[in-house]
Amino acid sequence: MSDSDQAPEDVGAPQSYLVLADGTPVYDRSGNRVGEVGHVLADDREDIFHGLIVKTPDGHRFAGADQIDGIFERAVIVAAPAAQLAEPSAEAKPESGLRRAWDWLVSAR
Repeated sequence: MSDSDQAPEDVGAPQSYLVLADGTPVYDRSGNRVGEVGHVLADDREDIFHGLIVKTPDGHRFAGADQIDGIFERAVIVAAPAAQLAEPSAEAKPESGLRRAWDWLVSAR
């Protein structure tokens, strides 16, 4: 594994999902790179953070808000390795973050 696949020692100060940039590196608790932020799923009017769509080498995955250990200036830390993050799905409950991830992925952007 290369150095770029490991979380940096200094990920910066904690920050809000409101300023989290697409492309920010995402790491699991072990420090292994999971992928990068593809999109922040949130309801800005209600100030509700649903989670992140994470671009991984195996496709897009969804990390729900309860799976996010920290959002920082230079990285996001998630609770699980990429293989354990759910794939967005049209079969997910309509009100779920997983379904919101699917809807975002298939929408015209």
